[in-house]
Amino acid sequence: MNPLFDNTICAPATPQGSGAIAVIRVSGTKAIEIVDSIFSSVRGDSIKDAKGYSLHYGSIYKGKDLLDEVIVSVFRAPASYTGENAAEIACHGSTYIVHEILALLMESGAKMAAPGEFTQRAFINGKMDLAQAEAVADLISSETSSAHKIAVAQMKGGFSKELSKMRDELLQIVSLMELELDFSEEEVEFADRKRMKALMNKVIKHIERLMESFKLGNVIKNGVPVAIAGATNTGKSTLLNAILGEERAIVSPIHGTTRDAIEDTINIDGVLYRFIDTAGIRKTKGTIENIGIERTFEKIRQAAIVLMMLDARKPDDFKSAITTLSTKIDSKAQKVVILINKCDMVEGGFTHANDTLNAYAKMVGVYADLAGIKPIAVLKIAAKSQIGLDSLRSVLTKTQEDMTVRSGDVLVTNIRHYEALQNADTALLRAAQGLKDNIPTDLISQDLRESLYYIGTIVGEISTDEVLKNIFKNFCVGK
Repeated sequence: MNPLFDNTICAPATPQGSGAIAVIRVSGTKAIEIVDSIFSSVRGDSIKDAKGYSLHYGSIYKGKDLLDEVIVSVFRAPASYTGENAAEIACHGSTYIVHEILALLMESGAKMAAPGEFTQRAFINGKMDLAQAEAVADLISSETSSAHKIAVAQMKGGFSKELSKMRDELLQIVSLMELELDFSEEEVEFADRKRMKALMNKVIKHIERLMESFKLGNVIKNGVPVAIAGATNTGKSTLLNAILGEERAIVSPIHGTTRDAIEDTINIDGVLYRFIDTAGIRKTKGTIENIGIERTFEKIRQAAIVLMMLDARKPDDFKSAITTLSTKIDSKAQKVVILINKCDMVEGGFTHANDTLNAYAKMVGVYADLAGIKPIAVLKIAAKSQIGLDSLRSVLTKTQEDMTVRSGDVLVTNIRHYEALQNADTALLRAAQGLKDNIPTDLISQDLRESLYYIGTIVGEISTDEVLKNIFKNFCVGK
């Protein structure tokens, strides 16, 4: 037993609130003994000597009063999630029942678990490495099929196996170099420099491929950032509410109502999108509103997709609005969709045959071309009436057709992992350049060891209490 975890912990493993069933987890040296002290089996026997992976039906009493009839699952170390003796109590999902059972467990010697403490114990006890432990949190929070597949692959050790292979290859090089250092006086060269260069370049390419995968992995995990931009009162907040199906943003005819970015996510055809309603772009003397507009430009720069809103009732403003946007986006890296909103308020109504609306669409295309913007679509919509939103959803879906993830694919989704890979890559590039320039072996060896260090921090072979605290504090209680 790790001395850090010489106590027994308990926590609900199911969400708070009433439900049909709730599960309470208990883990630690005395887990089975403590559960046995509050549990009465229908067979009248004790679970102290019960085999692992066994179920037991019985009751839990509070004093002489029956609290609930429960099923207890017993797990024996090391064959449990945490690697410790463990038990799970499945009871009815009453908030009162769960609270009272936890109180009885704590009276018998258990303590409430901290967020992520069960998984932290699994990591400390060697049941999983740190990358796998973080994948547990990703699996719980996954909202799409793609995010789920990535988390499962990482939890099964797919990412860790790739890192382990790279570490083994780097260790081969380091070992040969340090052997040379041991015999430096004899001027013996054990390492084949040509082979070392090839092996080093192979690892560099592997690391850089993983780093490149972060673009897709981060989007799948956190959602495709979509900025809704445009002048005040073009219907940005109305569009956000219509897409989300709820009143997320305040809608008002007063200019400058939205002073700060409002974000929310929604799953569209299996892809998570993070919509950002930004402050309306206009010239103003208001200090607070100007801060909001500056933040709008920042959000626009961070977005993968920009939805530019135009008001169909104000065609004279089209050119200036598009010109302003063109200075704030990267037309090569970002996708732009121009939305002509409030088309149902134009004379003749919203019909595909409306000559005025069709003329507006052509006009917008010309202005966009002159401004150097190549929008992937120009759509006529009426956000308040929810007309044309299906076309917008279809366009968004087409922009992400390359986001298909197969089971087993390894993608970097964690910013901590990405930064560690960046540092490892920088050290390796220095080593490769040093090898090319014939600098002393001990300096190249130091760079290689630095690269090994950063790769090791990803899986937890090298970690600090502060790093572990930051990682596991974001877990839910009971996991």
